[in-house]
Amino acid sequence: MPDKNNFEVVPLRAFEDNYIWTLRNDRYAAVVDPGDEQPVLDYLQRERLELCAILATHHHPDHVGGIADLLAHRAVPVYGPRGEPIPTLTRAVGEGDEVEIPQLGLHFSVLDIPGHTRAHIAYYGANSLFCGDTLFACGCGRLFEGTAQQMAASLAKLAALPDETLVYSGHEYTLANIAFARAVEPDNEELKARAASDAQKRKSDRPTLPSTIGREKKTNPFLRCVEPAVIASANKYLGARAGDPVQVFAAIRQWKNSF
Repeated sequence: MPDKNNFEVVPLRAFEDNYIWTLRNDRYAAVVDPGDEQPVLDYLQRERLELCAILATHHHPDHVGGIADLLAHRAVPVYGPRGEPIPTLTRAVGEGDEVEIPQLGLHFSVLDIPGHTRAHIAYYGANSLFCGDTLFACGCGRLFEGTAQQMAASLAKLAALPDETLVYSGHEYTLANIAFARAVEPDNEELKARAASDAQKRKSDRPTLPSTIGREKKTNPFLRCVEPAVIASANKYLGARAGDPVQVFAAIRQWKNSF
């Protein structure tokens, strides 16, 4: 079992396709986006772990709905986005803030990544990115509260992280995202290979996550809005010429909504 400075990330499944990311060592665990308390409580009891922190990326119920009941079992710090309605937060954070989890020897920087929601955040540290519903494996979140310009800027911020960064998204949407990505870039050889490898993981009931920033930059159409093939597909969908990467992004996001 890992020691304090050798943490492990364990996916706990919730609802139909959510992941509650559990960061643990041999004594403690922190959870990211616990929409449901029961998978967390069951895991903590089974593994004899003590909850030490809760991290939320945005206010949607499938990401924060379990926090109150977890706090009823144990009072721990709850971090989450400044400017979103999450009444269980004990520390509201945003761009430039730091989150320390001393029980796990972990330190995260907070990144503002609005678009899916108005004040969505991510946690970046230990070569890991916990990005909720902003960046998915081969996809991105819907624009519920933000603009295409905001989401494009948020994705560019994440794409600027080191290629080896592990990407922990909030949902297992990968195969559906790959199907859309292949419609946008049918000749992308990296994408064809990814389709085969990720399909095999799901056939074995294994998560397709974590991905990496490097893999996303090669296969995720929402990070490839300056690529000629993506621009051409956006133009074909629009029936007009998209003049800049944000317009390309907006076009393929709209296309994905009804794909």
